[in-house]
Amino acid sequence: MKLINIIRKLINPVKLDLKIYPDLDLRRRKKLFHYYKINKILDVGANSGQYALQAFNLGFKGQIISFEPVSSTFSTLEKKAIKNKKWKAFNYGLGSQNEDLEIHLSKNTYSSSLLDILPNHVKSAPESKIIGSEKVSIKSLDAIYNSLVNENDIVLLKVDVQGFEKNVLEGAKESLNKIKGIQIEMSIQELYKDEMLYIDIINLLKSFGFNLHSLENGFYDEESGKLLQVDGLFFRD
Repeated sequence: MKLINIIRKLINPVKLDLKIYPDLDLRRRKKLFHYYKINKILDVGANSGQYALQAFNLGFKGQIISFEPVSSTFSTLEKKAIKNKKWKAFNYGLGSQNEDLEIHLSKNTYSSSLLDILPNHVKSAPESKIIGSEKVSIKSLDAIYNSLVNENDIVLLKVDVQGFEKNVLEGAKESLNKIKGIQIEMSIQELYKDEMLYIDIINLLKSFGFNLHSLENGFYDEESGKLLQVDGLFFRD
């Protein structure tokens, strides 16, 4: 019997389990990054840096540039990024154009959105309820891309913006021609008012030359088990 099965048998009475790290989704992501030689990640919707830390823990050796518009969340992000010379953080979000917008602040911080959150989202995740708002700075990726990326960079654009994905992509039409891969959060059903759903995102990225290579499980309804969001990883072949 494998050691992990022996340990599982011992801890089963207290309803605990052991899992191999990284899990299958992360192992597949790591292989894709390696296969396509990704050496720079643009981390859009960074929150407090969870994605970047995960990438570094998976062995990513390149540079990560994180974007987070909410001031309090950015403060936490900045304290982490400043410790790593390969990690930069900027206190603004990305969208279709340069502008200031009002963002709805959720209790759990990572559900904060520039769009209105819908009741079915809050029902599935009560911690996503809105507790305030803040005016934030938004820029288009096309406006800043050349100042952050050089010709030797092989770029992955990661987008986790709570329903604002279409806006980010609209502001990146020129930049997308220079990007190798995209990891983007996609809703299976509408969770934010007027957000683009997964089928339309897949078709839009296909029109830009990106093919879907992998899906990672995301947010789900804990009562029903219904999957509500997934992450799609797209690459130019």
